[in-house]
Amino acid sequence: MTKIKGNLLYGQSGGPTSVINASAYGVIQEAFLQSDRIEKVYVMNHGIQGALNEELFLINEQYKKDIELLKHTPGSAFGSVRYKLKDYEDDDTDYKTLLKLFKKYNIRYFLYNGGNDSMDTCAKIARYMEREQYQVSVIGVPKTIDNDLPYTDHTPGFGSAAKYIANTMAEIYYDMLAYPIGKVTIVEIMGRHAGWLTASSALASINGFGPDLIYVPERPFSFEKFKRDVKEVYEKKKHCLIAVSEGIVNELGHFVFAKSGKDDFGHSQLGGVAAKLSELLSRELKLSTRSVELSSSQRAASHYQSMVDVNEAVGVGKYAVELALKNYSNLMVGIMRTSNDPYTVGWTSFDLSACANYEKKMPDTMINMEGNGVTQEFIDYALPLIQGEHKPKYRLGVQQFAKIK
Repeated sequence: MTKIKGNLLYGQSGGPTSVINASAYGVIQEAFLQSDRIEKVYVMNHGIQGALNEELFLINEQYKKDIELLKHTPGSAFGSVRYKLKDYEDDDTDYKTLLKLFKKYNIRYFLYNGGNDSMDTCAKIARYMEREQYQVSVIGVPKTIDNDLPYTDHTPGFGSAAKYIANTMAEIYYDMLAYPIGKVTIVEIMGRHAGWLTASSALASINGFGPDLIYVPERPFSFEKFKRDVKEVYEKKKHCLIAVSEGIVNELGHFVFAKSGKDDFGHSQLGGVAAKLSELLSRELKLSTRSVELSSSQRAASHYQSMVDVNEAVGVGKYAVELALKNYSNLMVGIMRTSNDPYTVGWTSFDLSACANYEKKMPDTMINMEGNGVTQEFIDYALPLIQGEHKPKYRLGVQQFAKIK
């Protein structure tokens, strides 16, 4: 492929994180530095749906202060979406629309920021454009608080969510110490098939205020063993703090609790595990219980951004542009840990098709033998990712976020 001058199109997809907009900042800043190759930067409104509807932001016309604030802004500043592209062999309607848009706006660099399903979208677009012999570099920019993208050491978004969870668990734990006889408090944490986020609650134990029990989807969940575990802790301490993944499954591999309905990608809607387990303990062990569902605060807590996470989110965005300008395509950016002490990383890339629709789970060696906690291996892995504080920008005591026109 020969070098070509054109425009860049960027979009965000899937569940937001507190640092996905830092990746957008990295993409935009690097693209602006490459004005000899990239003339304009467009962003899709609500991901691929915005491209299909020709709803785009022209970033060249945004205020610089709002671009800078992207690093401090949670959620998806440009809107996200869960939209599944059909295989173009079955229905190429959407692909024809995208090709028409790419030609109209001279899009030669397409960067899509998301998780497993978003990488699937990227891979499909890359293959179709190659088939149509339209020269465009398609690069996937990783993000997910779930930390379940394969090959990359970890994903931007996980570190800040882990920092929020660890500190929130410590705060809940200390609140429990107020009374001589406390409650059993069950905290439900996101994680459909992978327990990385729930496991991060153990980081609070470094200062002595972590959960007593941790349950992740990688190990089958037994109600009977759960009751025994809780009873043993409560008899010793007169209180018990539990972290549980929303996606825990029983011995048959079925979700312990799933709401009715599925999203566009066929994923079951989860939630309510903490409340269900709380009710079980109240009924069968006659214990006073409380359930807490952290919900969207796990991914929206920009006041708990990890500096490491922010810097890496910016880094993968910049590296994605570098790959695109070298005419690479059908790749996902990855993070490669080069040292744990001191902690250092480098950037790498992987084939998009290999990354799409595949979830990386916690290795067995990071979960304790009893299946109700984590090992030192996990602590050593996760602790570097929550280091440093990215101080929010406040105005009149309230955080400032980007306002995109």
